[in-house]
Amino acid sequence: WLTSDNMHHQWLLLAACFWVIFMFMVASKFITLTFKDPDGYSAKQEPLILTAVTKVEEVHVPEEKHWPEEFQPTGKAFSGNLIRQPLVHMERLELLRNVCRDTALRDLSHTAVSKFVLDRIFVCDKHKILFCQTPKVGNTQWKKVLIVLNGAFSSIEEIPENIVHDHEKNGLPRLSSFSDSEIKKRLNLYFKFFIVRDPFERLISAFKDKFVHNPRFEPWYRHEIAPGIIRKYRKNRTETKGLQFEDFVRYLGDPNHRWLDVQFGDHIIHWVTYVELCAPCEITYSVIGHHETLEDDAPYILKAAGIDHLVSYPTIPPGITVYNRTKVERYFSGISKRDIRRLYARFEGDFKLFGYREPDFLLN
Repeated sequence: WLTSDNMHHQWLLLAACFWVIFMFMVASKFITLTFKDPDGYSAKQEPLILTAVTKVEEVHVPEEKHWPEEFQPTGKAFSGNLIRQPLVHMERLELLRNVCRDTALRDLSHTAVSKFVLDRIFVCDKHKILFCQTPKVGNTQWKKVLIVLNGAFSSIEEIPENIVHDHEKNGLPRLSSFSDSEIKKRLNLYFKFFIVRDPFERLISAFKDKFVHNPRFEPWYRHEIAPGIIRKYRKNRTETKGLQFEDFVRYLGDPNHRWLDVQFGDHIIHWVTYVELCAPCEITYSVIGHHETLEDDAPYILKAAGIDHLVSYPTIPPGITVYNRTKVERYFSGISKRDIRRLYARFEGDFKLFGYREPDFLLN
């Protein structure tokens, strides 16, 4: 009887030990899952978790304003799995505000909210959204999203490619088409966003698209704009090739480039600075997306604007948004440091405002 009782106590003790171990494992797993960062997408952004948490109380994000009932964005609130994304975007907006306050960069970061800027901003009144167009940063897809939201087409797949950029037919009004009071009301109350990309990679994309491939068949780039740049900026007059990237860089970096820009008209928007296009220090934007993290930023923007249940951003082909350092270095490899520095001097505001690093080949 004593032996049986001892065995019973031993089994109870063993079961209790197993139960303690099991509960410890469950608790450890819970702690790991709680503090793991589920939405991290690049090593370079890890410090944001540490710095942003201490600044949340300081930052006032436009979409968190208490808007009048008639101007409240439609849609659902943020879900728990997007906790980190707002911190990333708060950091971007805080950086923007800090650079805007830097008096040394004032000439490179500030611009008037002119008709040129208002022409770049597309309006979706139905869902109270303003989108500033920054060419060569995937804007075609965002315009398709807005076209659907405005009701011109029921789905993105139905939109003919030739309609997207036809502003007489695509149902996208520009902010410049409204009265001054209506413009002010929309700028104050609507959800506002635009997308940026590494400035030098964007210039390469513009050069390839307009002067090399020209897929949309816009002959004036090769037959009018390219000859104008060549006449002014080509060093080797015996060279008979079409516009070279070196000619393009020399033109863009010339402090007196504006006299040619006036002749070229609105075609220059493909290489105008983000500052000149969207006036980010004058207009309080709700979100600034980055092309390099568009896979994360696009869903966040749709949710922040309250339209994620109405439309989805088109599928992004693998690798298309990744910054290609090798390509950038190859394009700039044959260009003099003087010309590259002059180019950087013009686009320095874009680099600083949106957190892009000065290229390594300028530092060597």
